[in-house]
Amino acid sequence: MNKAVELPLSGFVGAVVSQLLTTVIAEAKLVCDFKSVSEDLATTMDELVPIVREIESILDVGELKTLEDTIGEAQVLVQECKGVKKWEIHLNSYYTRRVNKVNKKMVKFCQVQLQLIMRRDQGMYFTHTLVAMNSCVQTICKRFDDLLDVRPRVYRNLCSVPKLDNKNHVGLDLPLMMLQKKVVDDDSLGSLLVSAPPGCGKTTLVTKLCHHQAVKDKFTILYSVVSSIPNFRVIVQNLLQHNGYEAVTFENNPQAANALKDLIEELTEDGPILLVLDDVWHGAHDFLKYFQFKLPGYRVLVTSRSSDLPGFDYTYTLQPLNEKDAKDLLVRVAPLPFNASQAEYDQLLPKILKRCNGLPLLIEVIGVSLKDKSLFLWKCQVESWSEKETILDGVLQLLLPSFTTLEKHLKDCFMDMGSFLEDHKIRASVIIDIWVELYGKGTTSSSFAYMKYLHDLASKNLLKLIPLGRNEDEDGFFNELVVTQHDVLRELAIHQSESEPIMERKRLSLVIQEDNYPDDLSLSQRESARFLSISTDDLFSSSWEEMNLFQFPNVKALLLNISSSNYALPSFISTMKKLKVVIIINRGSDLATLTNLSYLSSLKNLKRIRVEKVSITFLDILQLQLGSLKKLSLFMCCFGEVSHDKIEIDVSKTLSSLQEIDIDYCYDLKKLPNWICEAVSLERLSITNCHKLSMLPEAIGSLSKLEVLRLCSCINLTELPKTTARLNNLQFLDISHCLGLRKLPLEIGRLQKLKKIYMNKCWKCELPDSVRNLENLEVKCDEETKSILWEVLEEKMINLTVQEEETEHNLNLLHMFKL
Repeated sequence: MNKAVELPLSGFVGAVVSQLLTTVIAEAKLVCDFKSVSEDLATTMDELVPIVREIESILDVGELKTLEDTIGEAQVLVQECKGVKKWEIHLNSYYTRRVNKVNKKMVKFCQVQLQLIMRRDQGMYFTHTLVAMNSCVQTICKRFDDLLDVRPRVYRNLCSVPKLDNKNHVGLDLPLMMLQKKVVDDDSLGSLLVSAPPGCGKTTLVTKLCHHQAVKDKFTILYSVVSSIPNFRVIVQNLLQHNGYEAVTFENNPQAANALKDLIEELTEDGPILLVLDDVWHGAHDFLKYFQFKLPGYRVLVTSRSSDLPGFDYTYTLQPLNEKDAKDLLVRVAPLPFNASQAEYDQLLPKILKRCNGLPLLIEVIGVSLKDKSLFLWKCQVESWSEKETILDGVLQLLLPSFTTLEKHLKDCFMDMGSFLEDHKIRASVIIDIWVELYGKGTTSSSFAYMKYLHDLASKNLLKLIPLGRNEDEDGFFNELVVTQHDVLRELAIHQSESEPIMERKRLSLVIQEDNYPDDLSLSQRESARFLSISTDDLFSSSWEEMNLFQFPNVKALLLNISSSNYALPSFISTMKKLKVVIIINRGSDLATLTNLSYLSSLKNLKRIRVEKVSITFLDILQLQLGSLKKLSLFMCCFGEVSHDKIEIDVSKTLSSLQEIDIDYCYDLKKLPNWICEAVSLERLSITNCHKLSMLPEAIGSLSKLEVLRLCSCINLTELPKTTARLNNLQFLDISHCLGLRKLPLEIGRLQKLKKIYMNKCWKCELPDSVRNLENLEVKCDEETKSILWEVLEEKMINLTVQEEETEHNLNLLHMFKL
């Protein structure tokens, strides 16, 4: 038990529980900075006081041991809330969840243990006492019901320190100790630089530093990834939003610099601030000067490949691993091959380590490529290094064998990763949508093959897969898995793609800053491109004057990374007759308004559209009348107060191929347009994390081909339409975290093809009797839902399987948006 827990609990011995309650209530009411949180806790405990006093007057206080322990948790929680600074708004959601947990335990005491005590000793109570206690119990339970039904606070944790992975990082103990001493003990250092070659572990070292207890005790830490094309205004916007301010758009950098200084001055009133800028590239002098101002309690820590960045008070140069640490890491990653002698193994290790130059990234990637291979292949790999001419510089040359050993399809997929922005997290579903149309037949089932490709590349350390919430992809839902890639590996992907003969080069990536268009775009490049990626900054005017005369006749996948709040699609899109998938991702701080969507109307082969963080209406999509469209994905979009009517359009014809609709984190979505129920070919409908959605159309029963209905975390949804029972092809239903759901359709037992139901945190949802008619049903839920709803049915239903699952669904996108 840690000290924070030991201290409050130490005073509980021998104390009367009602006195403890009174003490903790008083403390909770003093927590001003988390008023709503502390009031929830104080209210629950206030209502418990009369009950506890009644019991104490009759029973041994030992009967209240469970409640006493829960009050101990409440006091610890109150003490922690006291220590949180007033501006740390992003912690509100965390403490709200913990308050709910403590409240829930108190309510459970009232619902279960207290009821048993009252039944057992009923004769000991006067009638008026029994009635009063029952009334108090009902009040507490109702208040907790109301608490659960409140919309959870959704926030953007844009500048938090990344989580540490589970690896045992070799060789960082001494650098960590030395850097920590400088950061914590030397107050004369206002700015510090950590410099090292790519792949040496700069980010890992600084992340470990930020998780060091001495650093956390002294500083409030803000963390931002910068990368090769820094956008100062966006970083300041993120810092402001991270600290509870509304999104703001700056006209220029000096304006943003003033806002940054004002913010830091405000934050340092509550203690020292450490701002970490990770991955600053050479030549970023003008960018860094905005952060390097002197202010008591403010410190900047920068990581960079370059050691000659100006203006730093101290530079720490991270050295490659020494011989011992490098060998330890390699042996751990690539142990002795089967049937190989220790002597042969020991003879090869120094040759491999010499090539890796002590760089952890190289050792891990090369080690993984050799793992489980025969010793003969190890020897071939080592010999090939000495025979091959130098093609790449330094690190990239050593990584090349990891690429050349890939199968052809994985080489293509790896090179595609270079088309995504540096240092950004990418939803796995985005990548899979592109690969399905670039390399597959476009069927939904083929997405599993491309998910395997991602796993294959991750297993070779060529990218990372990070689950955001429930790690489920068995039903083809990949929204809760993000992909990241080290910038050195991204450079390798770009280099290999650009090494292809120009007539065979399949990928074309264009970066447009302000209105500076590329001037070296050859006809061969445009004609050979299959995957076109265009990235623009927040000063881009969307004029497209210099590019609208171009054509890209063979492009199948188009990725638009935008940052401006108003964005017009280029007219040359309408000439891309082979285009199959369009991905539009807004990386700016504000919602983007899209115009010229009508250019998509002429694309008869367009099968997938995905837009992120834009203002759009369902009518915009419907009016495109894309008969070939198979999948529509809307992520963090705003629909506004626009009519949901479909006007005079025959949806069954204009969207005759639509098989999948995916709507995620669209907070202003209150109801679905009725025309969705006329998309008769629809097989999968996913509406997740849409907290204002209160109802589904009654006509949903018309979707005769629907196989998957996912409504996860739609907390205001109170019931499913009766017509849901007419979805005769429905196989999978996910209502997890639908906290307001109180009942399922009476005739749900008619859905004989329904084989899976996910319903975490749905213990308040009433199951109709007809559910017993379902056979071979697999249910995934939490412990409470299982015990209240499903345990009694396990012997009454044919082949019912109930799997208990304690997975906390991720209600915030904090790790997703480091723009």
